[in-house]
Parts: sequence; C-alpha cells; structure tokens
Amino acid sequence: MKTTKIEWTDKTWNPITGCTKKSTGCLNCYAEVMTRRLKAMGLDKYSNGFNVTIHEDCLLEPLTWKKPNNIFVCSMSDIFHENVPFEFIDKMFEVIKATPQHRYQILTKRAERMAEYFLSHEVPTNVWLGVTVEAKETKFRIDLLRNLEVSVKFLSCEPLVEDLGKLDLTGIDWVIVGGESGSKARPMQEQWVLNIQLQVEAQGARFFFKQWGTWGSDGIKRNKHANGKMLRGTIVQQMPVG
Repeated sequence: MKTTKIEWTDKTWNPITGCTKKSTGCLNCYAEVMTRRLKAMGLDKYSNGFNVTIHEDCLLEPLTWKKPNNIFVCSMSDIFHENVPFEFIDKMFEVIKATPQHRYQILTKRAERMAEYFLSHEVPTNVWLGVTVEAKETKFRIDLLRNLEVSVKFLSCEPLVEDLGKLDLTGIDWVIVGGESGSKARPMQEQWVLNIQLQVEAQGARFFFKQWGTWGSDGIKRNKHANGKMLRGTIVQQMPVG
C-alpha cells in the first residue's frame, strides 16, 4: 500500500530530516514547509525544525516492510548533505543491503559528495541513484552521476524553473519532470517540458511527467490538482526497468 502521495514511489524512509538550500530549486522547498507544519503539530521527530537531524531510531524501518516497495530515501532531507557523516550513510546502506526485496530511490542535489562517497563504496544493486537538475546551472550534476555503476540512474527536473537546453543523457535511464507548487511557485512553460521529453525519447531513456504544479500549461495560476498532469492531452508516466 502506498504511504506517500509522490507518484513515482511507494514509501518514504527518513532517518535524516532537515536540510539547507543548495541551488535555485530549493527556493520554495516543500520539505521545509512540511517540516514547519509537522513541528507545529507537535511531532517529536520534527522538534528540531529544519536543522539537519539524524534519527538512529528510524534506521531499521525498512526491515519491517516485508512486501517489496519502491522507497524514496530522505524525502525530507538530502542523504549526502555535508552535515551527515559518511559513517551514518554506511549504516543506511547496510539496511538497504539487508532488504533486497525493496528498491531504494536516492535523489540528491549534492552530486559532488555523492561521487566522493562512491569512490570508496559500491552502489547496492537495489539502489536507484538520481540528481536534481532544475536549471542550466545544475546540469553538471549529470556528469557526476553518469559514470557510476548503478542499476538505474535518473534525473529529477523538478521544480523545472527554466529551459535546460541541450542534454547529454548518455547512461541516464529515467527523467522526471514537474512544475513547482505553492503560493510562491514559479511558472513552468510547456516548451521546456517538451524539449526534455523529445531528448529523453531520442536518447532511449524513460520519461515521467509528474505535474504542472501551481501554474497550468495555459499559464494560469490555480490549484495544482486542477492543473493536473496531462501533457498535450496525455498522461506520460513511464517507469524505468530496473
């Protein structure tokens, strides 16, 4: 059973919470907004606010999930944040290796630290690794991902805040695209999305369009659910093979 509204995964696992802004996609961070809400509700896990916090007591959660799941790792943080010791990441990967029935989807904006970590560690076969590429200035992250030995390598172009131009998707298996949500959301233009979709299809990867967000394909601001996830009249939500 899905326990998250994120359409490309089944569950989230958050042994780390909190983060700091890294690039333009972080401007209106959904996790920061959600953390404030959860703290206000009195949840102990979020009592430290959006400061990077390690939760040893959450490490073993996936061991209790017997049914195979796609698990999004650190949806409320970034596993490769500078304040997370490699020793704790080691512990997380021990749990990942101990639960081969699951597929773990790890997404980071800190591609440099990810690459540093995997200089001395192998990526488990049940891990998908991804980097966020929301603007042209972050395309360098693709190069840090593509040369790693991983079963599935993916990009999250969400929130897409500008046209990315030409993309070299060599070695990339899957690309997710989505617009920004929230009262301060920046609009996403249809042509930016189509530019990515055409390149993904031409280069043999899989394409997943998640949502328009707060701004519709017609450039009108409204509820994200009203704007939906149709791209030129079709829902395109392909998943990778892995």
